Formats: sequence, C-alpha cells, structure tokens
Amino acid sequence: MTLNAFLEAKPLFYDEIDYSRMPRVYQTIQDQLHLPKIIHVVGTNGKGTTGRFLANALYLSGKRVGHYTSPHIQKFNERIWLDGEDVLDITLEIAHQKLQTMLSVCDAKSLSYFEYTTLLSMIVFEQLEYVVLEAGLGGEHDATNVFDKILSIFTPIAFDHQSFLGDTLTQIAITKMRSMQTSALLAQQSEAEVIAVFETLCAEKEVKKYHIKDILEKDDNILVEVITKKLDLPKYLSQNLATAVAAMDLLAIKPKQEYFIKPQLFGRLTKISDNITLDVGHNVLAAEAIAREFYSKKVILVYNSYRDKDYEAILRALYPIIEMVHIIKVDDVRAESEVVLCRVLEMLAIPYQSFEGVRSDKEYLVFGSFSVAEAFLEKYE
Repeated sequence: MTLNAFLEAKPLFYDEIDYSRMPRVYQTIQDQLHLPKIIHVVGTNGKGTTGRFLANALYLSGKRVGHYTSPHIQKFNERIWLDGEDVLDITLEIAHQKLQTMLSVCDAKSLSYFEYTTLLSMIVFEQLEYVVLEAGLGGEHDATNVFDKILSIFTPIAFDHQSFLGDTLTQIAITKMRSMQTSALLAQQSEAEVIAVFETLCAEKEVKKYHIKDILEKDDNILVEVITKKLDLPKYLSQNLATAVAAMDLLAIKPKQEYFIKPQLFGRLTKISDNITLDVGHNVLAAEAIAREFYSKKVILVYNSYRDKDYEAILRALYPIIEMVHIIKVDDVRAESEVVLCRVLEMLAIPYQSFEGVRSDKEYLVFGSFSVAEAFLEKYE
C-alpha cells in the first residue's frame, strides 16, 4: 500500500489518545534507527517559525539538517523539510516502505496518523547531522518525545488544547516541560507561572537551564535587529528569530546574518498579496500578537474556528482591528456551527457575512487555523 493510501485510512484526530502506544512501538524498532542530534521544540506559539529559523541557519552553516513540523497546509510534504526543501514524494515512499518492514502489521495499523508520520520522518532523516523536531499537541506525552534530544527549546506557552494538556497554565506548562532531558532553553514568556515551572522542573530533573536573555550577547541582539529589519519581520517573529539565534550559540555555532536569509515558514503572517495576510494562528496568544502588528489598520477577517477553541476571546483580541468578519466554510467535523459563530459575532457587535471572494480595495487577514488557510488558498488560487 502506498503512503498516501495508508495515511488516508487513518483518522487525523482522536477524542482520546493512548499515550503508551508510541513509546511501546518505538522500543520495538529503536535499535534499527540511526538518529541524528535532535533539538526538540515545544510550546504553544512560535514552534514552527523558531524551528525553521534554526533549521535554515544550521543548513546554511554547512550542516545536514531536517525539520519536522505539523500540520501541513496544502501538501503532506510540508511536514518534512530536508536540507532546505520539502521532502520529495519518492523519498517519502521509500521511507514508508522501509518503515513497513520494520513494524509489525498490528503496530503499523494501530499507530495514529501523527505517530506514524513522526517515525516516518526519522527514516527520512537518518543520514543527517541535526533534526529540529517540533512537538505536536503537548510535550511529555507527545509522540516526538520518545527520542533522546540534545536540547529542548520552549517557545511561548499559553492556554490551548486544555482537554489534553490541563485546565490551568501551570498544568499546561508542566505537561509541556516534562519533555526536557539534558539541556533546556526558555524563550521569552509573558506569564510568570511558566518561568516558575521551568525553574522547578530544571532543578528536579537536573537539566542544564538557559534563559534567552542570559544567552544573547550584545552582538547577537544587534544581529537580530539587523535581520528583523532586512526581512521586515513583525515583532513576534523577531522574538522567534532571537530564540533560534540563542540556540545556535548553545550548539557552539556562531550565528551569522547570511544564515537567516531564507524566508520563515509559510503561513506565519505571510503576505499572499499586497492586501492579503495569512496566519495559521488559532489561539488567544496568536490573536493578541497579530492585533499588535495591525494596530493602525482595519482588516476584513476571513475566519472560522474549531469548537474547542476560545473563539470569543480570540475575536475580542482581534476586535480593535476588525472592520468585518467573512466566515469561510471549512470542511472539518471539528468546525463550530455557523449559527453559533454568528451568535458570538452579534454579541460582540462585529458585522459579518459569508466569504465570497477578495476585493482589491480592502485589507484582508486570513486567520483561524491550518484548515482556514487551506480553505482560503483553495478558493483564492
């Protein structure tokens, strides 16, 4: 069976997750894998761009590098980046066939979509020096946490996926940060609770701890400012860049401007055209960051939301920049009903209509999730 057919038979999402399955299956094939040095990126926001900044920099410094990220927007290959490019179909198929010979039929069938693709990526990455590995929902119980890592990077942590990660910010931070192993780097955080959890767990697990402000020297900060200006990065992406620069320092590779010339990951405040910006953010922290970037503008918000998201708080955060909301239909069973979404928009006194297309005389922000981005790109292209 081809990779596409095999993955299509697996559900993308689960109401309950068996946290024991991935460690058990990994143990059966561990001796057959040849792992590179792994840098684990965990957090709520900024994982993708921080990881891509770092992967690009390592690659342009002369290293062979892979970057595993999820989910994808349009094509599965976006998840597995290899030496500067999305992985080729033939490379994926060869890795899939190899993984099938390593796993029992029962284990291959039982693994979730994300668990299987995580193992698949490690087959693709076998000959590399470094892998920047982005966690999925969590940290401690995430499929990506079965591998030994040389460094854990914790990007900003906030409320998201409470049904899986915990009801309080402290619980969420603990769940994510228990994934640390030997060395841990904490990016800039907005909540003191997150910093406190980091300090406590580093001490308990005897992990070498690093705060970004203690790593970046004057020359590094100047470098971040220069690159930010050259690439015209918004503030929150500049913070992700700074985290990648700090990680380079910890890996004993001197960061240089030319290592960061490639664009950041697609879909992170990406300009699709002069009047359209697309961002796959889907929580309050992302909405607040974007509202700060667009503070002097009014935009048409192309939007939809999953039922488990705090879309009322997200819309409140974006309220100062919203001229009108255009609700785009998303083909996903997890999407909130349009009736409920309209009721919330009415309560917030935000005008709305169904998305029908783009006008050249209006500014648009496409925001809500990877599914919203995919739905918009299909219509726009």
